[in-house]
Amino acid sequence: MYETLEIDIDKGIATVWMNRPDVHNAFNTQLIAELTEACQELDADDAVRVVVLGGRGKSFSAGADLNWMKAAGEAGEADNFADAMKLAGMLRTLAELRKPTIARVHGAALGGGMGLASACDLCVAGEQAVFATSEVRLGIIPAAIGPYVLRAIGARQALRYFQSAERIDAARAVHIGLVHECVATEELDAKVAEIARALLQGGPRAQAEAKELIAAVANRPLSDALVEDTARRIARLRATPEAREGLGAFLEKRPPAWVSKV
Repeated sequence: MYETLEIDIDKGIATVWMNRPDVHNAFNTQLIAELTEACQELDADDAVRVVVLGGRGKSFSAGADLNWMKAAGEAGEADNFADAMKLAGMLRTLAELRKPTIARVHGAALGGGMGLASACDLCVAGEQAVFATSEVRLGIIPAAIGPYVLRAIGARQALRYFQSAERIDAARAVHIGLVHECVATEELDAKVAEIARALLQGGPRAQAEAKELIAAVANRPLSDALVEDTARRIARLRATPEAREGLGAFLEKRPPAWVSKV
């Protein structure tokens, strides 16, 4: 179905491989469109519980395709805005998936590639991975990826890296909050599989609601309204079939239905 992607689905885990290895999985119009469509399809597939994003070849993603960027530089503002909105829409679609997402990063994750890693819920990187928001060295800014990178590393770190475009090695990426786990490259798939299996133990609706909870409470001041909102969220979920199944399975010392279906 896709020319720039390969998708493998096994036991509830969908792995989306960006497949433009000759250009280090750099973005172009087609990859952006196909990745948007793939995310929408996987989000609608109840058999898919976890989505992993990786890259074929030597790199996760080197950011924007040079030919695409050259064409953008020769286009007017209106055309550039349309292209930027497609990229921003793809990143938002990935970030707002109602199921857990894992970035599997090896090699380069530069510019938009770092944006993809940040838009996923979790990031697991090989020890040779390298990240950068390199846009200022091209006279532009990491605008579309900005909300996701800021969410991952915070404004203070972004003030440095958005302006310096320094390369960030995997160990440093862990330190600043961009990467959750850094492992030897040959152990990358095993670590991703380990985390994916852990994610499969959670209730699918509960995980979707957990993502919404974080979005609702992050960086908000504690207030009566916020406390009431959190209470309403748990009260609503306690009455769902998924919650009743989860509690019943715990008391009966058996796996819940969502685990046995995988």
